[in-house]
Amino acid sequence: MTVFAVVGPSGAGKDTLLAGALAARPDIRMLRRTITRPSDAGGEDFDGVTEAEFARRKDAGEFALSWQAHGLHYGIPHAASDGVTIFNCSRRMLADAARVFPDLRVINVTASPEVLAQRLAARGREDAADIASRLAREAPLPANLPIATVVNDGAIADGVAAFLHALDHAGERPAIHSV
Repeated sequence: MTVFAVVGPSGAGKDTLLAGALAARPDIRMLRRTITRPSDAGGEDFDGVTEAEFARRKDAGEFALSWQAHGLHYGIPHAASDGVTIFNCSRRMLADAARVFPDLRVINVTASPEVLAQRLAARGREDAADIASRLAREAPLPANLPIATVVNDGAIADGVAAFLHALDHAGERPAIHSV
């Protein structure tokens, strides 16, 4: 089994590239996150639950990994024992994820600050101060993990192609695929 954590700042296009990769590669199994927000909130495909339901699932051992960020709870289910598995992860949870998934590989999706700012503004969820705060947020990546970086500044098709290349070459460090 090969497990990939996809990380990166808000607005980098992680969900878009994941969707494109899943469409192109039916062999990839996506671990769908459970999040304490309404399922119709938009963005990624996730399982929206109440805080009480999240706590029940966590207590029942349904999550391989869980964390809290931005006032929400996030849970990752256990991975299958074969094939390629991928999940959307918080950068600050990578050390914990590596303990849960010993052969973890990371795909860091990012974009230039200008592109991130444009995408965040287009979402309409945050004001200019919130966007500036997100852009200033530092989240260093652990040096001990195989990490491939995809700079997603261009067309979606180019980003998906770079993402798929990163999936195929994630064990090669350092690898940066820019589009």
